[in-house]
Amino acid sequence: MEFYLPRKLKFKAWNKDTKLLMRLDALPCVKGQLSLRNHIFLQFTGLLDKQQEEIYEMDVVLRNAEKYLVQWNVNYTGWCLTHYESNVVLEQLTPQNAVELRRVCSYFESR
Repeated sequence: MEFYLPRKLKFKAWNKDTKLLMRLDALPCVKGQLSLRNHIFLQFTGLLDKQQEEIYEMDVVLRNAEKYLVQWNVNYTGWCLTHYESNVVLEQLTPQNAVELRRVCSYFESR
Protein backbone atom coordinates (compact mmCIF):
# COMPACT_ATOMS: atom_id res chain seq x y z
CA MET A 1 0.00 0.00 0.00
CA GLU A 2 2.61 2.52 -1.08
CA PHE A 3 -0.12 4.92 -2.22
CA TYR A 4 -1.64 5.22 1.24
CA LEU A 5 -0.31 7.86 3.63
CA PRO A 6 -2.10 7.76 6.98
CA ARG A 7 -3.11 11.06 8.56
CA LYS A 8 -2.25 11.91 12.12
CA LEU A 9 -5.49 12.53 13.99
CA LYS A 10 -5.19 15.09 16.78
CA PHE A 11 -7.78 16.31 19.22
CA LYS A 12 -8.22 18.93 21.89
CA ALA A 13 -11.09 18.82 24.34
CA TRP A 14 -13.23 21.46 25.99
CA ASN A 15 -13.86 20.50 29.60
CA LYS A 16 -17.44 21.55 30.37
CA ASP A 17 -16.86 21.48 34.14
CA THR A 18 -13.60 23.44 34.44
CA LYS A 19 -14.25 25.54 31.30
CA LEU A 20 -10.71 24.83 30.09
CA LEU A 21 -9.39 23.79 26.71
CA MET A 22 -6.99 20.87 27.04
CA ARG A 23 -4.59 19.08 24.75
CA LEU A 24 -5.00 15.34 25.00
CA ASP A 25 -2.20 12.81 25.27
CA ALA A 26 -4.50 9.79 25.26
CA LEU A 27 -8.16 9.19 24.56
CA PRO A 28 -10.33 6.44 26.01
CA CYS A 29 -11.84 4.43 23.17
CA VAL A 30 -14.68 1.95 23.68
CA LYS A 31 -15.76 -0.13 20.67
CA GLY A 32 -14.22 2.42 18.31
CA GLN A 33 -15.94 5.42 19.92
CA LEU A 34 -14.00 8.13 21.72
CA SER A 35 -15.40 9.04 25.09
CA LEU A 36 -14.39 11.30 27.91
CA ARG A 37 -17.05 12.38 30.36
CA ASN A 38 -18.00 16.09 30.32
CA HIS A 39 -15.72 16.90 27.38
CA ILE A 40 -16.34 18.11 23.84
CA PHE A 41 -13.77 16.77 21.37
CA LEU A 42 -12.34 19.19 18.80
CA GLN A 43 -10.53 17.68 15.82
CA PHE A 44 -7.45 19.09 14.11
CA THR A 45 -8.28 20.13 10.53
CA GLY A 46 -4.80 19.29 9.27
CA LEU A 47 -4.25 22.96 8.34
CA LEU A 48 -2.16 25.79 9.76
CA ASP A 49 -2.96 29.52 9.82
CA LYS A 50 -0.62 32.26 8.59
CA GLN A 51 1.28 32.16 11.90
CA GLN A 52 1.72 28.37 11.64
CA GLU A 53 -0.83 27.75 14.43
CA GLU A 54 -2.87 24.55 14.17
CA ILE A 55 -6.50 25.12 13.20
CA TYR A 56 -9.01 22.98 15.08
CA GLU A 57 -12.74 22.46 14.79
CA MET A 58 -14.70 25.31 16.44
CA ASP A 59 -11.75 27.71 16.30
CA VAL A 60 -12.49 31.40 15.84
CA VAL A 61 -10.33 32.76 13.02
CA LEU A 62 -9.85 36.21 11.50
CA ARG A 63 -9.49 37.15 7.87
CA ASN A 64 -8.96 40.89 7.58
CA ALA A 65 -11.35 42.17 10.28
CA GLU A 66 -14.01 39.47 9.79
CA LYS A 67 -14.55 36.66 12.30
CA TYR A 68 -15.26 33.11 11.16
CA LEU A 69 -15.86 29.81 12.88
CA VAL A 70 -14.30 26.57 11.63
CA GLN A 71 -16.89 23.79 11.48
CA TRP A 72 -17.44 20.45 9.77
CA ASN A 73 -20.18 20.72 7.16
CA VAL A 74 -22.00 17.59 5.97
CA ASN A 75 -23.16 19.24 2.73
CA TYR A 76 -19.56 20.02 1.71
CA THR A 77 -18.24 16.89 3.43
CA GLY A 78 -15.39 18.96 4.78
CA TRP A 79 -14.21 21.78 6.99
CA CYS A 80 -15.89 25.13 6.30
CA LEU A 81 -15.69 28.75 7.35
CA THR A 82 -18.94 29.94 8.87
CA HIS A 83 -19.58 33.63 9.46
CA TYR A 84 -19.28 34.13 13.24
CA GLU A 85 -22.32 36.40 13.66
CA SER A 86 -24.77 35.08 11.07
CA ASN A 87 -23.75 31.39 11.21
CA VAL A 88 -23.92 31.26 7.39
CA VAL A 89 -21.48 28.85 5.70
CA LEU A 90 -19.35 30.96 3.39
CA GLU A 91 -16.75 28.62 1.92
CA GLN A 92 -14.75 25.47 2.39
CA LEU A 93 -11.56 25.67 4.43
CA THR A 94 -8.66 24.86 2.12
CA PRO A 95 -4.87 25.03 2.35
CA GLN A 96 -5.05 28.10 0.08
CA ASN A 97 -7.38 30.15 2.30
CA ALA A 98 -6.02 28.80 5.63
CA VAL A 99 -2.82 30.82 5.13
CA GLU A 100 -4.94 33.99 5.01
CA LEU A 101 -6.42 33.27 8.45
CA ARG A 102 -5.23 34.00 11.97
CA ARG A 103 -6.45 31.73 14.75
CA VAL A 104 -7.79 33.76 17.68
CA CYS A 105 -9.20 31.22 20.13
CA SER A 106 -11.65 28.37 20.47
CA TYR A 107 -15.34 29.21 20.25
CA PHE A 108 -15.80 27.92 23.79
CA GLU A 109 -13.13 30.29 25.13
CA SER A 110 -14.83 33.26 23.44
CA ARG A 111 -18.20 32.84 25.14
